[in-house]
Amino acid sequence: MVQTGGLTRARIESRLRAFDAVTVPLADRRAAAVVIAVMRGEGDVPVFPLTRRPATMRAHAGQFALPGGRLDEGESARDAALRELREELGVAVGPENVLGRLDDYVTRSGYVMTPFVVWSDDTVGALVPNPDEVALVHAVPLDELDVPTEYATLPGSPEAVACWPFRGEHIHAPTGAVIHQFCEVVLHGRATRVAAFAQPSFAWR
Repeated sequence: MVQTGGLTRARIESRLRAFDAVTVPLADRRAAAVVIAVMRGEGDVPVFPLTRRPATMRAHAGQFALPGGRLDEGESARDAALRELREELGVAVGPENVLGRLDDYVTRSGYVMTPFVVWSDDTVGALVPNPDEVALVHAVPLDELDVPTEYATLPGSPEAVACWPFRGEHIHAPTGAVIHQFCEVVLHGRATRVAAFAQPSFAWR
């Protein structure tokens, strides 16, 4: 397991700069962006916020998620990622805090999702979750990421589904795929691709 206490902004940025992220054409799909926001947890341990969506939401209710959403008209993916981070969790950072990006990921619900990694000097205690979009926030230490991704068979899914184990539960692709790639690229310096990670049927809607 990689020790992340010395995982500085410069080291994360260096790993992402060395990674050749894949860009996927939109075609007839819609554009979205998500964020892994590296912040300070207890004892200045690097953490990132992982949210759980309210059970009342129309789409993907009750699911684990990274801050993010669809692009507004004329908006870049980077700007959408920063806007969603601010709207969902009250974290305001500028473009200079974007450390890099990971591969575009095509979701079964019809989106091309671009993941960005940003740095914030705020602590997770400063988060202000938007109750309309966030039911719960987990502050996940980066050393908790370094666990093997598992594959499971789920009803309604024709192929094995990749899932990231998390505190007795499993986070499936696409969110689980983004977290897995972040771990591979940033913690290990490996250019691991995740486009082939299957998604459960409930993520298709």
